Amino acid sequence: VFSALFSLDHFGLQGQSRRHTLMAPLESGSSQLFFDSSAIDGPFDVYECGTLAGTRVVPDPPPPGTSYGKQRSSRNAKKARRVHGSEEVEDCWNRLFLEGYQADVRVSTGDGSQILSHSCILGIRSPVLRSMLEEARIEHGFRNILISGVPSEAVRVFIRFLYSSRFEQGEMKKYALHLLVLSHVFSVQSLKIVCTDQLERFFLAPDNVVDVLQLARLCDAPRLSLICTRMIVGDFKTISLSEGWKVMRRANPSLEQELLEFLVEVDTRRQERAKRMEEKKVYLQLYEAMEALVHICRDGCRTIGPWDQKLKGSQVVCKFPACKGIELLVRHFSACKKRVPRGCANCKRMWQLLELHSRMCSTPDTCRVPLCR
Repeated sequence: VFSALFSLDHFGLQGQSRRHTLMAPLESGSSQLFFDSSAIDGPFDVYECGTLAGTRVVPDPPPPGTSYGKQRSSRNAKKARRVHGSEEVEDCWNRLFLEGYQADVRVSTGDGSQILSHSCILGIRSPVLRSMLEEARIEHGFRNILISGVPSEAVRVFIRFLYSSRFEQGEMKKYALHLLVLSHVFSVQSLKIVCTDQLERFFLAPDNVVDVLQLARLCDAPRLSLICTRMIVGDFKTISLSEGWKVMRRANPSLEQELLEFLVEVDTRRQERAKRMEEKKVYLQLYEAMEALVHICRDGCRTIGPWDQKLKGSQVVCKFPACKGIELLVRHFSACKKRVPRGCANCKRMWQLLELHSRMCSTPDTCRVPLCR
């Protein structure tokens, strides 16, 4: 209809006759042709249309579950492709390191061995290595840098990690401490996190925890330092007799003093926590005793209760845990004949319960506990 409206001027239709020709079929709601071909000069394509007021033709829906199933399978396929693609990329980076293809850097180690690598990889992963490469001398098309102070195999594991973030578990266990030092020296935070995790899970023991603590503090590894400190505090008697502790006392007495202060602080906190737990336990017992006292004086319980109520004497277990103890205390209090300056300990306890209740009760006029008002 709209395409016809926009093309009317092209065919020369004018004024009211033009609108009448267009709107008559719409007003009548018929299924006739929209346009009378005689009213239009020249050829015109005529289309048949259904009644607007009649039944609409709804397209058939797709089979149930088809679209969702396709989307779900598509998502799973994309996820599988991503996982496979990432593994493939890591394999390529690993092969690039192992094969040394188009290498332009020679990394020399302390024992004289050399490792081929690529300046772009080393510079991107470590800002320290980037500075070293910028200042390195070039011989025969290779930049030469030196990494000494650690075994050559540890340097190889370190450079391989820079390429593909991969390592062999046996090599990591063997060179974890060296790799922690390298990660700190060359500012490779991801490797430091891996080394911390490996040392925490597989390496720490009472005989080496003091040495690892000192290294963690030097390498700015706060999590590893905290784990070592907690381990020392938890087993102080054993660790204080180790050789590492004796060496640390001579070489770093300030660290020993810090550990001893931390031990005292932890012990103080433990005692305060135990004291708070004991106080909480006493408060809970007092609360249960108060509840049981009100229960006995107001409702009665099995064989004891108010004078104006009938006691059932049932053997059902009372829901108040302190009820039996309060019952015995009340019976003793009512029959005790001890009248000396020091008094009876049980009677003193009963007087304290009555006084505590009277201080806390919000309805003394209607309360049935003796002496409440």
